[in-house]
Amino acid sequence: MPPAIHADDVKTSDQHEVIAFLSLPGTYGDGVTHVERIDTHISHVFIAGPYAYKLKRCVVMPYLDFSTITRRRQTCRTEFRINRRTAPDMYLGVIPVTRQRDGILALNGTGRPVDWLVKMVKFDETNLFSQLAESHSLTQATMETLAHTIADFHGTCARISGHFEPARTRSVLDVNLASFLKQGSTFIDQEQARDLTERSLDWLDRCTALLEKREREGQLRHCHGDLHLANICLFEGKPTLFDALEFNLSFAEIDVFYDLAFLLMDLDHRGLQGLANLVLNRYLDITGDVEGMALLPLFLSMRAAVRAHVSLAQITGQAKISRDLVIDAKILFQMATDYLSPPSPQLIAIGGLSGTGKSTLAREIAPQIGAAPGARVVRTDALRKRLAGVGLFDRLPQKSYSPEMTEKTYAALYDEAETALSGGHSVICDGVFSRSEERRKVERMAKDLGLPFIGIWLTAPESQLMQRVADRTNDISDATEHVVRQQLSYTTGPIDWQTVDASDQADATAARLRDVLDINPD
Repeated sequence: MPPAIHADDVKTSDQHEVIAFLSLPGTYGDGVTHVERIDTHISHVFIAGPYAYKLKRCVVMPYLDFSTITRRRQTCRTEFRINRRTAPDMYLGVIPVTRQRDGILALNGTGRPVDWLVKMVKFDETNLFSQLAESHSLTQATMETLAHTIADFHGTCARISGHFEPARTRSVLDVNLASFLKQGSTFIDQEQARDLTERSLDWLDRCTALLEKREREGQLRHCHGDLHLANICLFEGKPTLFDALEFNLSFAEIDVFYDLAFLLMDLDHRGLQGLANLVLNRYLDITGDVEGMALLPLFLSMRAAVRAHVSLAQITGQAKISRDLVIDAKILFQMATDYLSPPSPQLIAIGGLSGTGKSTLAREIAPQIGAAPGARVVRTDALRKRLAGVGLFDRLPQKSYSPEMTEKTYAALYDEAETALSGGHSVICDGVFSRSEERRKVERMAKDLGLPFIGIWLTAPESQLMQRVADRTNDISDATEHVVRQQLSYTTGPIDWQTVDASDQADATAARLRDVLDINPD
């Protein structure tokens, strides 16, 4: 006899009764007068009172199968477990919708489960980073804190090994192509979809050795997997990652840079290249994982392609086609194509005494230089802290500024800059560069790599340097007025870098610097 099939394993697409039940305020007890329903391509979310309840849609896609109650229950449990890593106070449990003996449905009742829900704490949707981006409310401080949150999270994620990471990357490319072809040529030209896949596979061949090396070194981890702005919120005042990818864990067991790439692509897509560059640079200041930058063109392209076919999937089955979704999908598809043709790298060094505004100016121009999301800013202040094994905002003792430690710091700067440049990304070196030997070494690096180099030397009056240093708050630099006085006594020797007056406000000096570097601010 064939094995018995449990009723929960029977495939059915009829969730209308459950959806209608969850749409009623009376389902949730006294005090609930309104239920808000939010639909995604794989879930229905019902917000009632202080809680939110997520129901998995009974759908089958190339990368997931929610066709049975058993599968949906397992996925709900996985979602609860993995999101407790980053949002333990937001995720409350997994509860059933049950059919009682009288045939009536109940929420978390004693009858037979007919579907399953993830129960969460409701939060103010205006605190979603996607909403904050639309209202232009994402600040530099918030995004730097987010970069710390992601770096700390990646540091604790379980390491994955023995899975041959390049094969996983190829499977994503295959899913992307299958999804584009399934939707036909109505929205995306099928030949262009095949061409994008072929170009991506060429990049994968180029990156295979690095991907294998990074897996051996522990950079393949069980990450978030769906790290875009709509899955990040301010919860209890802190940037919080939630709604991690749960339906196919192989899509979340990825290189940490593929995880980060979704956020960077999403920011870029929204025209927030400056914030994308800020997040990338702060993440690298903390982790030192500059080698991973070489994977960004491929990873950014893959993320844009995923988002494009998800947008198209949302159109499928709609009675009225959303023009906005179609336009968005086409923009994302074009981004996926463009990422695979990055510009050649270049090296810029910005020197000058403390208080000239080196780091502020580097941050201003970095998003407009090189491959997306802009240049790596290698900052001696951050490197010195990392070499000392302390946090970026911890104050270092005077011995950490000895000639020996300064030499080690500049050696680390040259190494990190060379790694990023060799991986195809432009670099801005940010340091005092008071010694002629330091300036010659950074120039020689560019020459040895066959890359263009521009050296910038910033100047400002002594009184202004003192005032700027005294006014600093929340800055990585440990420089004080005493340090500035010391630097003023340095013998710098002849400086043949281009001198830029930095005595104006930062925006005026940035405009002057863009002119020198021939950067179009648009």
